[in-house]
Amino acid sequence: MQTPPPMTDRPALARNRARAARAPALFLLEAWADELQERLIEVNRTFTAPAVVTPFPDFWQARMPGARIVPDDEVLALEAGAHDLVIHALCLHWANDPVGHLVQCRRALRPDGLFLGGLFGGRTLTELRAALAEAEVAVTGGLSPRVLPMGEIRDLGGLLQRAGFALPVADGTLTEVTHADAFRLMADLRAMGEGNALAGRLRHPTRRAVLVQAAARHAAAFPARGGGIRSSFEVITLTGWAPHDGQQKPLRPGSAARRLADALNTTETPLPPATKGGS
Repeated sequence: MQTPPPMTDRPALARNRARAARAPALFLLEAWADELQERLIEVNRTFTAPAVVTPFPDFWQARMPGARIVPDDEVLALEAGAHDLVIHALCLHWANDPVGHLVQCRRALRPDGLFLGGLFGGRTLTELRAALAEAEVAVTGGLSPRVLPMGEIRDLGGLLQRAGFALPVADGTLTEVTHADAFRLMADLRAMGEGNALAGRLRHPTRRAVLVQAAARHAAAFPARGGGIRSSFEVITLTGWAPHDGQQKPLRPGSAARRLADALNTTETPLPPATKGGS
């Protein structure tokens, strides 16, 4: 079986992030970090050996002093069983092998250790995707990879199970962001380190006519109430635990002590017997 080609051009991604670090726009990362802090408070546990996987080490060093900060390389610099908390900080969508990253994070956890991972989901930048696709087809007659494919929430929870986490949960938040125009939006994406780093991207500058038409289509189809344009960002948070004997376990099928009809205070209606043949 052939190995599929990588989706992400890692050297290009590193260059994008280096440029972004000069004047970063990390408002979405800041919002997710605030939400993460609330989740950790709800867990009601003291974590003494946290680790953070991130392309923005200064940000997380300030947020979590003393945490081990490692880059999101293909092989994570995490020691097996060394941590009681591992955070994969809003960069899992760029991993060429996201399941591999999750497996590495699980191995880095002690038994009953907590994993929290963030990534952009499939509803992110739907407006810009549509505007760019329509403009490029209209101007050039073809399409090229421009926006990173992102997973759907119903599929991402399954990745946690494949990686061996217990009690897996995936949930998402959709945020609407307003910009003056599509050019300002694309400038912010570059300042987030989220510029196009797809391996299959065009290797020459995009024709200005495509960008101008995309901006016009975006403004016409997705205006913001107070002026400018609106864009959607879906941030999905993955939660899982390293397996431990003391954790809750799902009940065996058929082991329920009460009927569902009793719990709902309703009458149970038996299904009619199956008949042979078909219609």
